[in-house]
Amino acid sequence: MADTQFDLVVIGAGPGGYVAAIRASQLGMRVAVVEKRKTLGGTCLNVGCIPSKALLVASEKFSEAKHHLGAFGVKVGSVELDLPGMMKHKDEVVKSNVTGVDFLFKKNKVTRFTGLGSIKAAGIVTVTKDDGSSEDVAAKNILIATGSDVAPLPGVTIDEKRIVSSDGAIALDTVPARLVVIGGGVIGLELGSVWQRLGAQVTVVEYFDRILPTMDGEVSKQMQRIMAKQGLSFKTSTKVTSAVTEGEVVKLTIEAAAGGNAETLEADIVLVAIGRRPFTSGLGLEALGVALDERRRVKIDHHFQTNVPGIYAIGDVVAGAMLAHKAEEEGVVFAEILAGQTGHINYDAIPGVVYTWPEVASVGKTEEQLKAEGVAYKAGKFPFTANGRARSMNATDGFVKILADAKTDRILGAHIIGASAGEMIEELGLAIEFGASAEDIARTSHAHPTLTEAIKEAAMAVDGRAIHM
Repeated sequence: MADTQFDLVVIGAGPGGYVAAIRASQLGMRVAVVEKRKTLGGTCLNVGCIPSKALLVASEKFSEAKHHLGAFGVKVGSVELDLPGMMKHKDEVVKSNVTGVDFLFKKNKVTRFTGLGSIKAAGIVTVTKDDGSSEDVAAKNILIATGSDVAPLPGVTIDEKRIVSSDGAIALDTVPARLVVIGGGVIGLELGSVWQRLGAQVTVVEYFDRILPTMDGEVSKQMQRIMAKQGLSFKTSTKVTSAVTEGEVVKLTIEAAAGGNAETLEADIVLVAIGRRPFTSGLGLEALGVALDERRRVKIDHHFQTNVPGIYAIGDVVAGAMLAHKAEEEGVVFAEILAGQTGHINYDAIPGVVYTWPEVASVGKTEEQLKAEGVAYKAGKFPFTANGRARSMNATDGFVKILADAKTDRILGAHIIGASAGEMIEELGLAIEFGASAEDIARTSHAHPTLTEAIKEAAMAVDGRAIHM
């Protein structure tokens, strides 16, 4: 047993875990973090959010130089892809982010243990190292923040060579001629668009009848049309039943989601992106009696505590959206509650963003959710084709849509397709957080010319008085 007892030991150094550790340390606790990777930051910083965004930006610049700069009067010569250079950029971005977290740990006096963490008993975390040795760390409180891993698909074996997960898809050494993406969600569309821009023929196979099936229906349909114009192909209402590698070709068997005649689809690379599952195996939870739900997520109360006193959980291992910023918010609130303060999260004000081009961003309720809940609402929509700034950027695809309560005018949801949608959605998230009405936004001056004027116009459209359309 270690001589030092920590006030808090966090298992997992992803966005939820490292933020919780830093906040707890700021509040005067003695904190340690157990992380199996040699680098901090979890999936998000190492192989997820950060490297994928580095590739998205780089591939956007390549595509812009090759196809779009001429429209602005910028002449360029022959544009060539330097894939190793692009991957170097990605790796450097990852390195700067993970070393940044290491600096924050040192600054905030967070102790770090490298190895696989498991809970031996309430108050004891075992750290198993690569060489097989282990040590016990004493903890007054234990936080499970182990995140998630790739969800498997029956009949399809990921080998990270021809059939890859998102981990493999951010590290390909050549551009595949044909890429099949299984799953039309956020990860599949983002990485599919990266390789399509770089020259791959991309086919997205989606089980549901539309891509981005959890987002607002109008947004999903419009985004599918936009991406189809960009060159991606879609097979919706379709399932993959098997994938077999034969030499340098992967042969997939597909059929209608409802069942039907099988077809064969060939690819050079297959990306499996059907979602993620909570990483709860190997933690010793069953032996401790920690309750899990039907999806093997850790059950918690409103203070993030499990049914076993002193053991808590946040992030992807608990119910809710699997988003890095959701985990961060939970990490902060958990630490504050543990310190005796009052924490707060409004889950309806947590945005979701798809970093394709154009971007897709959403916060609050969709139209489908409001209809299912029987909530009377009004919708205001404004297209970027009518926005001066968007015209100057040649970025007129998409729209802003605001959903407001029919009686109170309080904003219930907002959805954007467009350039910088991920940045713009924050105004609407703030509006929901503070209970603002559509009229509040409509009466707020927005600088001209800006993309955010489309938000003001959409808010005015809720009342049927948009000016520029």
